[in-house]
Amino acid sequence: MRSPLDVNRLQAVLEALGRRVRSDGGVYLTGGATALLRGWRASTVDLDLRLDPEPAGAFEAIAAIKDELDANIELASPPDFIPELPGWRDRSPWVGRFGRIDVYHYDLYAQALSKIERGHDRDLLDVGAMVQSGDVVIARLQALFEAIQPGLIRYPGIDAPTFRAKVAEACDELG
Repeated sequence: MRSPLDVNRLQAVLEALGRRVRSDGGVYLTGGATALLRGWRASTVDLDLRLDPEPAGAFEAIAAIKDELDANIELASPPDFIPELPGWRDRSPWVGRFGRIDVYHYDLYAQALSKIERGHDRDLLDVGAMVQSGDVVIARLQALFEAIQPGLIRYPGIDAPTFRAKVAEACDELG
């Protein structure tokens, strides 16, 4: 098991990745990395990210950085778990430029819906922090959930009525 990441270690990983890639690209942070940089958590066990556009040499860089900096790095983002939300790029806050990569938080609404669908206690606390900080507005979250309803058929692991109930319950509790 690798060491948990705090803000300083996360920034070191991003700096190393930005130095090692061979072309410009984008990195979207999700989960614990977003929670760290937004101040909702003090640490996370892994760095979940999405490469888009993928910088040349990213996978080689990630493999080396995982060992050199003792960091667990995984390719995971909301569209791996739920349908892609319309306009997600426009709602993805910019974090900064690290070498050759521009780093963003993946759309917080997509992260919130993905976390609600998973339903882990830590995930629901993160969604609460998103709402409390004003980064996620309940009415917009509900509207975006409705927008992805037709795409749920492509995710056979999701039971649409159960997901709908989870979203309604989370919105009631947080609203």
